[in-house]
Amino acid sequence: MTYLDLISVAPCFSLADEATGYGPVFEEQPVETIYPEESPEAKITMNCRARASPPATYKWRKDNKDIDFSAESSHFSLMGGNLVISDPVKEQHAGNYCCLAANTFGTVISREASVQFGYLDLFSSEERESVHVKEGQGAVLLCAPPPHYPAELSFRWILNEFPTFIPLDKRRFVSQITGNLYISKVDSSDSGNYSCIASSSSISKSVFSNYIPLVPLSERHNRKYPADLNVKFPDTTALVGQNITLECFALGNPVPEIMWKKLDGELPPNHEVRTAGAHLHLHNVQFEDSGTYQCEAVNSKGKDYHTALLSVEAFPEWVEHITNTEKDLGSRYTMSCVASGKPEPQIRWMKNGELLDRDEMSFNSLTFEDSGMYQCVAENRHGVLYANAELRVFACAPTFEHNPLKRVLAPRNGRVVIECRPKAAPKPTFTWSKDTELLSNSTRVFIWEDGSLEILNVTRADEGRYTCFAENDRGKANSTGSLLSTKINLAPTNADIKAGENALMQCAALHDPSLDITFIWSLDDHVIDVQTDSQHYERGTNGSSNGALLIKNAQLKHAGRYTCMAQTPIDNATESAQLVVRGPPGAPGGVRVMNKTEKKVTLQWSRGADNHSPISKYSIQYRDAYSGDEWKKAATSPPEVEGNAETATVVDLFPWTEYEFRVFAANTLGTGEPSSPTAKEKTLDAVPVVAPSNIGGGGGTSRELTITWTPVQPQHYYGSNFGYIVAFRPFDNKEWRKVMVADPLARSYIHKDLALPPLTKFQVKVKAFNSKGEGPFSLTAVIYSAQDAPSEAPSGFEGKALSATEAFVSWLPLPQDSIDGYQVKFWRNHEESEGGAQTVTASNTDTNTRLDGMKPNSNYLIEVRGYNTAGYGPPSERLQIRTKKAPPSQAPRIIGKRLKGQTINIAWENAQPLPDEAAIDGYKVLYRKQGQALGTLYTTSRLYIDLPLPAEGDYVVEVRAHTEGGDGAVAQIQITVKETPSPPSPPDLPLIPYRWVQTRLTA
Repeated sequence: MTYLDLISVAPCFSLADEATGYGPVFEEQPVETIYPEESPEAKITMNCRARASPPATYKWRKDNKDIDFSAESSHFSLMGGNLVISDPVKEQHAGNYCCLAANTFGTVISREASVQFGYLDLFSSEERESVHVKEGQGAVLLCAPPPHYPAELSFRWILNEFPTFIPLDKRRFVSQITGNLYISKVDSSDSGNYSCIASSSSISKSVFSNYIPLVPLSERHNRKYPADLNVKFPDTTALVGQNITLECFALGNPVPEIMWKKLDGELPPNHEVRTAGAHLHLHNVQFEDSGTYQCEAVNSKGKDYHTALLSVEAFPEWVEHITNTEKDLGSRYTMSCVASGKPEPQIRWMKNGELLDRDEMSFNSLTFEDSGMYQCVAENRHGVLYANAELRVFACAPTFEHNPLKRVLAPRNGRVVIECRPKAAPKPTFTWSKDTELLSNSTRVFIWEDGSLEILNVTRADEGRYTCFAENDRGKANSTGSLLSTKINLAPTNADIKAGENALMQCAALHDPSLDITFIWSLDDHVIDVQTDSQHYERGTNGSSNGALLIKNAQLKHAGRYTCMAQTPIDNATESAQLVVRGPPGAPGGVRVMNKTEKKVTLQWSRGADNHSPISKYSIQYRDAYSGDEWKKAATSPPEVEGNAETATVVDLFPWTEYEFRVFAANTLGTGEPSSPTAKEKTLDAVPVVAPSNIGGGGGTSRELTITWTPVQPQHYYGSNFGYIVAFRPFDNKEWRKVMVADPLARSYIHKDLALPPLTKFQVKVKAFNSKGEGPFSLTAVIYSAQDAPSEAPSGFEGKALSATEAFVSWLPLPQDSIDGYQVKFWRNHEESEGGAQTVTASNTDTNTRLDGMKPNSNYLIEVRGYNTAGYGPPSERLQIRTKKAPPSQAPRIIGKRLKGQTINIAWENAQPLPDEAAIDGYKVLYRKQGQALGTLYTTSRLYIDLPLPAEGDYVVEVRAHTEGGDGAVAQIQITVKETPSPPSPPDLPLIPYRWVQTRLTA
């Protein structure tokens, strides 16, 4: 069925009425695609989906030629609207693709998207020649990246071993254009082997170059060289909204400083200088950022500069474009599309997917054949922009099916317009009636040319039923509406509740449903913001005829006169009601301290409001300097403070402590708000009554007695000049020796005596004092003076390297009663000093330990000594151990995977150790379920392994080389096993499920 057929079966239809159908509208279009040549997934999917009624059919074009899906050897297939390319081949399938969606209303063509094949070859295997540079001169190491697509690569350099990346600073720079490494001034620390890493984010692949040896040549005199720019940004074109980076870097000695400026104005506010000055980064580039930019390199021997032009252009952008349109048969119509961009975009037109040879789309007299799907296309060298629209040409008898007359709200003494907008072509004539009376133009009533009825100075007599009649040469129709004004038909009523209860204020209105209605509530003439105070107010949905207000958990402040206003865009109505809230008493006033002692204060206050219920009692809270913001209940005398009281005594307080107090009143409805706090008042001081706790000590340096305790909490100081008296005596002595410690926060006292024998038994006790006197002694504790440091070195010290980073050492034990443990110290001979050594500790029962974190292929010196609280003993004889070579840094490369019956064969290439890496003894293969750390570990000396086919699910196989120095880098492959029913079998034969395996290789 075509569009012209639809005209005969549907006398009037609308683009807004989807039941009548509509042309295709793209919801998903193809995008630029880069397919990695090494991708394990042997297919490319280009998406295309359009909303249409009836549903759209799809076809695709490649390089402007229709794709034949029926060809026997075709790699192309359709899944819905999507194009699937199976087993893609670069020579056949690289190109530009677009999708066409069509139905009975027309055809639209998608934006064009390319398919390209991405690759990144390996670097050349040829050995790189050594670079010899005098110290102080600059050096450039060439990356020479291998062939690749797309062009964008990122570059990093490593020194000697992965992952030791070259840090970028004022002296070293890696160009992200060429990949070259620049060193402005070479020094001896730059010696080593350098490798360039090129990475393609588009295909998630990185490759390494062979090592380039850099050999600095020492100079007797460090010569100076002027700044010389070796990296210079070219003339550059950027698009509006892009982020771009300009590069500049100079060689020279001293290391040059890089400075940037814009010759025809200030640097843009969106600029950022990065990489120690070598990069000028511009965020969100705009037209005004275009101009001439200069970088200048300066050192004490000279300067160099470079200038280049930045041009800013723009992708096409619509200023005005076509939209879906309905037009009467025979009418005039002009489609308009205007686009901005730089260079200025060219506009071309298409109808139903075919290019039109027209510069503009103007119609003097529309015909049904002009209906269809139109596209205007704006294009410049930066891109293409599409605008799609459907044009429908129609003719029909009047119908009010989609736009009947409605009830209309009229403001008293105001003006109202009742619209009459039937669907009709050609334009109909209009007449009106009110109830049974035919209307004509007068001083108050007007029938407009478009059929609308206007009434001025509206009165109650104008309310009623109005009918509009429309007629043209194809037929006639009428529709009836009504005229009315807004009225509140359910008003709020007075309410009396207790605090904490809910109250419902009703409010409903009769109004014209074609107009939005809003209910506005106010309390005592202040508008209520229901959203801000949603804790206490809740409203019905705006637009509903019911605007009831629920007052939740009402408080005293919510009492008052509530007014409901029902408001439409042209009038309003109001009704009010009173809400009374009864609740707990108000806060007492004027609370103050009348007198005080060490542990008591007397408070006085005045009564607050009772809020319509007599006060039954008072309660008191306090807050001191030690409770922070927390208020606590105070003990009083008498314990219960009656409702007619205005004084009370607070008891059980701490002496010499600063307090605040507040008072609450209560009645049968609850407890009210607290009073304002009193001014801070401090109780009088007294003798301490709390002794320090946890008396103990012992240990420490030789010839010392260390006594410890837990200090008294500040609230128990009870007065000024607080401190401690420490008493101690040898266990067989009768006389106590006493020492005064003036610091209230002190936790220990150390008594030194050169004549004090080690491990002498003492009795100790501690008490507190302040300016009022001394408190009681603590319980007596027994402690021992310090022991002597160990005097003997461990013997029988021996060990061996376990791997590139670990070693094992052991020794003969020292007497346990003379030591608390052992310390093992190790450092690299010649490379590190003993002062920077690493240490490991062991308990006094251990006679061996493991050393971790060592450097590969290095000589280490190791010694062990005993220690206790008095210090360290003499070291053992030094042991020398050389760690193993490091395991291979390069992971094995997995080159094969295939299904063999109930096993999976995994094959890999031999990992090649570097000269300073350990030889490979074999390989470890870990077979585990995805997401689990544990699995089955296999070892093999071959370059392949057969693994049992797992149950359904996702699995991971990890392969790594094993050496005496440990395990090398890991190669990983993912395996997915899915259970799939087999094809239907002949009768009487069982249906046997089969499994298929999907693999994905990751580095």
